[in-house]
Amino acid sequence: MMRIALTADPEIPVPPRHYGGIERIVDMLARALVERGQEVTLFSHPASECPVPRVAWPGADSFSTSDTVRNAATLARHVMAGRFDIVHSFSRIAYMMPILPFPVPKIMTYQRAITPRSVKLGHTLSRGTLAFTAISEWMMRDVAGIGRWYVVPNGVPLDTYTFVPHVSERAPLVFLGRVEEIKGPHLAIEIARRAGCPLVIAGNIPDEHRAWAEAHVLAHVDGEAVRYIGSVDDAQKNALLGAAAAMLMPIVWDEPFGIVMAEAMACGTPVLGLRRGAVPEVVEDGITGFVRDDVDGLVAAVHQLSDIDRANCRARVAQLYSAEAVVEGYLGVYRSVIGVGKKAVGEQCASA
Repeated sequence: MMRIALTADPEIPVPPRHYGGIERIVDMLARALVERGQEVTLFSHPASECPVPRVAWPGADSFSTSDTVRNAATLARHVMAGRFDIVHSFSRIAYMMPILPFPVPKIMTYQRAITPRSVKLGHTLSRGTLAFTAISEWMMRDVAGIGRWYVVPNGVPLDTYTFVPHVSERAPLVFLGRVEEIKGPHLAIEIARRAGCPLVIAGNIPDEHRAWAEAHVLAHVDGEAVRYIGSVDDAQKNALLGAAAAMLMPIVWDEPFGIVMAEAMACGTPVLGLRRGAVPEVVEDGITGFVRDDVDGLVAAVHQLSDIDRANCRARVAQLYSAEAVVEGYLGVYRSVIGVGKKAVGEQCASA
């Protein structure tokens, strides 16, 4: 049995009520680790309900210096008590600054853009006791040579999503995600219109993107060709994705992974995505969807959806992006990191 400290950002509870991709992964991992006999303590938002022992962060803002200091002190106090065999951070590397020199093995999992400066600093201060994981090969392309890196993709609890082997000929296309420009909902509208398919848009509209969304997305919503249904919970998401002909992923930024692609494929729904970020890693072109370089390519791909066997979509998730695959991936990292730590301690004792 390993005693594992898991950390999540302080802004959103684990699991999240609606939006919160990283928090869903942390919740899934914590539950799966406990099922496998591990002891997990979760450092997270005070309103978290993940059924493991929890420590509430005292600071609520990751970008606040004072909150960062308070949260780092909280984590350090528990780690210094010798309660953990490994510390696994899904939050800010700054929270681990006080404990970086400690011999306890540490893992920093990046789900956002990676800055070489923070990786170099963490690697140096930790004296090799900090390892790094990324959720895609694309993500770590600029930092793979700094320290020890592992790739563990994100995933979904497969039982949460119902496999739908067939949908109707008039099944809609679906866009699911934050309604803001980088996610491409405006391109989803163009693709659906040009392909002659109805479109359902689901997701929250961040306050700072409200004006853009009203001008470029909501202005096209007519309740028939284009519908907007707002945020959806897990049950609504399952029904929405399962009834879709395809999920559109026309992102205009380099998405590090995109959990929604795994969610769609778990329902058997193929993904049509632009060749940005990790999309070509997650979607097997021609097998579980289509990856294209531009909107024209995705419009053409809509008419090739009959070539996709929806069972292949579900099978890819089961193999690579299920809760079982994710937890086995992280358990492998834990064993490797703890083994390296024991070797380093032994070498230090031998040279003393």
